Amino acid sequence: MRIIKEQTVYQLSFMANWFPVNCYFVEEEESLTLIDAALSFSKNAILKAAAQIGKPINRIIITHAHTDHMGALDGLKASLPHAEILLPQRELKLLNGDSSLEPGEGDLPVKGGVPRNSKTQPDVLLKEGDMVGSLIAIEAPGHTPGMMAFIDKRNQILIASDALQTKGGVAVAGDLRWRFPFPALATWDKERAIATVEKLASFNPSVIGVGHGDFLYEPEALKRAILQAKKREEG
Repeated sequence: MRIIKEQTVYQLSFMANWFPVNCYFVEEEESLTLIDAALSFSKNAILKAAAQIGKPINRIIITHAHTDHMGALDGLKASLPHAEILLPQRELKLLNGDSSLEPGEGDLPVKGGVPRNSKTQPDVLLKEGDMVGSLIAIEAPGHTPGMMAFIDKRNQILIASDALQTKGGVAVAGDLRWRFPFPALATWDKERAIATVEKLASFNPSVIGVGHGDFLYEPEALKRAILQAKKREEG
């Protein structure tokens, strides 16, 4: 596992060089918030990293209910029974293995690995604008119907989850990059994904953390990714 710190945010990256799967610690004054739970084998490394930082994990946010973002959730909850589990409200159906759509969501199928036997249920269902410590919850549909991103109000660091990727090239969810095609292949609705990234750009993030790939520091790369995704959709 590779760890990179950017101000209040730690990026924990598993298999960083060839198939990066990221989760994040956001450091508060007396505790840590874990964003996403990576892969099933990631539990011990996540706990070790928290011990090295020297603060307890008091909250675990799952950005969306794909298996590569909640793989270690059951194990972490067993080791951290006090930790509060937070999930976007719309993702509860996916967490429980229900991929059906709701009114107004169209008829495109939900893609990606959806859990079938998760033991852990959320303590809190998140809505747009909710605060989790220093983080503001932002609805970010497209990759899944209910995915959320989170921005740290102290420094404008954005955790975009799978709204964007940087592995294989900076890309909006659904805009295929053959060097790393997996986020695109698991994206539900490309048009909604583009609208989401335009929305996230309006927050003027200082740094962006993604689900797959390195931190993004260049705002212009975000703008180029949006333009390229729109061109591909227009055909």
